[in-house]
Amino acid sequence: MNEILTVTANPALDLSTEAPAVIPDRKLRCAAALVHPGGGGVNISRAIANLGGASRALVAHGGTTGAELVRLIRAEGLAPEPLGVEHTTRQSISVRDQATGLQYRFMLPGPDWTSEDAAKARAAILAAVTPGALVIPSGSLPPGLSVDFFLDLAPEIAADGARMIIDTSGPALKRAAAAHAGLYVLRMDTAEAEELSDRTLTDLGDLAALATSLRDAGAAEIVMIAAGAEGTVIACDTWRGLTRPPVVVPHSKIGAGDSFVAAFAMSIARGEDPVTAACWGTAAASSAVQEVGTRLCQREDTERFFQKVERTKL
Repeated sequence: MNEILTVTANPALDLSTEAPAVIPDRKLRCAAALVHPGGGGVNISRAIANLGGASRALVAHGGTTGAELVRLIRAEGLAPEPLGVEHTTRQSISVRDQATGLQYRFMLPGPDWTSEDAAKARAAILAAVTPGALVIPSGSLPPGLSVDFFLDLAPEIAADGARMIIDTSGPALKRAAAAHAGLYVLRMDTAEAEELSDRTLTDLGDLAALATSLRDAGAAEIVMIAAGAEGTVIACDTWRGLTRPPVVVPHSKIGAGDSFVAAFAMSIARGEDPVTAACWGTAAASSAVQEVGTRLCQREDTERFFQKVERTKL
């Protein structure tokens, strides 16, 4: 089984809570907060552990919040490895409005990185990569880190026989789509796809057409677009279609994408095809949305939902 290496340049302590109603200009009496280690790569490694798998997690962390982040990660059975950058770790908070069921998510930007920080992180990543590994940088980029940082690493990683999976947004997504950097997987959600294409994507056919055009243009070997409750559109060399999840009652959308990537990567690492891997990812995302806060996917639910995921050609 190929090694999975996650990279989190801008982790966070994630606080999640609920209030009877989210109303401006009032003190909101919230429930006791749940606190979890956060950041895209951290969450992917946590989800892999939930599913019974193993990964290595490279994490930039520092300060008292960073120490708490590492303590929480270790409490889940993981052993985070340093990226060589020790700025104080940021926090984030999500508040669920009990009256409407809507969730409000507040993300702080994180510390400013210097060119020296970037050089340290680059060296740490290249030293950690093993032949055949799946390398997954995920989460927001800290201020000061170039949107090309991971794209510039992709050719060197590929030269070692490793493959990079990127799930990103904004300027970094636009660069990834245009860079032809040798990515294995490029993933985004529908809103990010619309921002990338600068147009409204009205149906699954539009998403499939965009995924195919990005793949054909060399953005990645596999392009996936998350379409919410409808599932995930995937374009690869042998298939273009939708992996549709079973109907579930959602509680929190936090971590659904990270759970998808975790299960997808585990499936690829054990030698399964991309469509089967996307079905595992879809099942894990369905499990994650049922959970409170950022508990992420659970193994039993994911295995049960996998049997109910539908594959539909587009």
